[in-house]
Amino acid sequence: EREREERQRERERERETETGRERDRERERERERETERQRQGDRDRERQRETERERQRERERERERERGDDESLSIPVSLFPVGAFLVPYLFFMVIAGMPLFYMELALGQYNREGAAGVWKICPIFKGVGFTVILISLYVGFYYNVIIAWALFYLFSSFTGELPWVHCNNTWNSPNCSDLWAFNNSLNDTHKSTPAAEYFERGVLHLQDSEGIADLGLPRWQLTSCLAVVIVVLYFSLWKGVKTSGKVVWITATMPYVVLTVLLLRGVTLPGAMDGIKAYLSVDFLRLCEPQVWIDAATQICFSLGVGFGVLIAFSSYNKFSNNCYRDAIITSSINSLTSFFSGFVIFSFLGYMSHKHSVPLDKVATDGPGLVFIIYPEAIATLPGSSVWAVIFFIMLLTLGIDSAMGGMESVITGLMDEFKFLHKHRELFTLFIVVSTFLISLFCVTNGGIYVFTLLDHFAAGTSILFGVLIEAIGIAWFYGVDRFSDDIEEMIGQRPGLYWRLCWKFVSPCFLLFMVVVSFATFNPPNYGTYTFPIWANMIGWCLAISSMTMVPLYAIYKMCTLPGKFCDVSLVHISLVYISLVYISLMFNRAITEPSTRCAPYLGSSVM
Repeated sequence: EREREERQRERERERETETGRERDRERERERERETERQRQGDRDRERQRETERERQRERERERERERGDDESLSIPVSLFPVGAFLVPYLFFMVIAGMPLFYMELALGQYNREGAAGVWKICPIFKGVGFTVILISLYVGFYYNVIIAWALFYLFSSFTGELPWVHCNNTWNSPNCSDLWAFNNSLNDTHKSTPAAEYFERGVLHLQDSEGIADLGLPRWQLTSCLAVVIVVLYFSLWKGVKTSGKVVWITATMPYVVLTVLLLRGVTLPGAMDGIKAYLSVDFLRLCEPQVWIDAATQICFSLGVGFGVLIAFSSYNKFSNNCYRDAIITSSINSLTSFFSGFVIFSFLGYMSHKHSVPLDKVATDGPGLVFIIYPEAIATLPGSSVWAVIFFIMLLTLGIDSAMGGMESVITGLMDEFKFLHKHRELFTLFIVVSTFLISLFCVTNGGIYVFTLLDHFAAGTSILFGVLIEAIGIAWFYGVDRFSDDIEEMIGQRPGLYWRLCWKFVSPCFLLFMVVVSFATFNPPNYGTYTFPIWANMIGWCLAISSMTMVPLYAIYKMCTLPGKFCDVSLVHISLVYISLVYISLMFNRAITEPSTRCAPYLGSSVM
């Protein structure tokens, strides 16, 4: 019995030992499985990183191909052929541009206030004054960056050899092809010019950013140039029109001299006449495309300064008896002629580049920064004495930019100072606050991915919102304050009552035109993009918040004013304003389907011709 018990205990010990060994083997197998899972996870993460690197290389190749074929983005249909653009441009100039220009000059001169203060004639519409002030402020956030780019190029031009001529720079990619060997390589989708790589890789450092979510830190070179621009703006504005008026003598006349010199040089280049012929050609099929009319209307607002509060701010400093009617006719006419004249300069060089590279003109032409900072520098680099021509060209850009930026900043400063009177005693400090604020926001545009912020601001800050602001401004003057009362004010100033044409435009034509353009701009809206890069949804939401923030100033201030008014006027005004807004929404819905329908049905009835 003892032997049996001993053997039983021995077997139990063996079983326990075997069980322990089995547990050890199971733990070992579990450790092996865990190790294998870790290795598999490492392999998966490595594959993901490799996939991301491949996507990055593919995006880089896409950018290179985008630059390689024509070195630029395609030109909008509203600008090529430009003759198709001139038709709606001149049409809108006559029925809306000049009347609105005249209206803002008279409004500022009679009331002697900024963009917000002039609405003491109809306080419920003061919100539109804050709308245009906000728009001017938003534009200043990115417009100063263009001047900083021009200043950077100007500093780079003081060299024996321009840095965008060759591919021996540290920022150049393997796909870069020297300018002198680039005659036929525009047909090679894997090539890019030194000028394109200098702008995107040397100036912007776009290769170091994957999108708007990867901005990086501000680059010290562009930040320094931006700081210089801000300092110049401050000392041009800190004493008001006393200083800005003197600076304008240089910034307003210098571009005419440089444009004339560039035109005389441009027309002597081979292929220049082909570019000028393309500039004057008209393709009436383009007139069926809503974007042509939207671009023409927006260009009217930008070129004349309507809707930015600039005209109201500057005219508020005029003498009360100044002939604002004469000023409106002369200034708007000279502005249009200047735009037409500058087109000859632009297309003479575009024709030259088309001839030099043996490619169609529409493969060379572009709009936006690409024209100014890629195509023109490349054309200038092929001329004898290229450094001198580059210095002349970028000095012109600087004077143009400073002149425009001064107008926008003066609109903000004058508009807020006239609304808040205590700021008059502290103009220097308030001006410093405004320009420093724009500088701080502009720092986002001088990072490695700053061009994406620039594109977003350019797309949303002053597109539909500027048309909306001018629309409400025209409605407030024509239908609330009254055309007859406004005409009496003008007669009191200049001794001459506006004619029937002006009164009809103010009351009917201009508001209808502006309403139509607002509806079209909403119906044909396209999200922004830069080359092949598409902005994420959250970036578009930020852009819309930016645009809506300025437009909502109109109803918000109207509600505030109506709630603070005593008596029954509040109820009457609320009904009146509500009817106006309901009408705008209803008309927008009516036009939405009509605008978005294909425009090809009018093609059989239209042809093309040459002016």
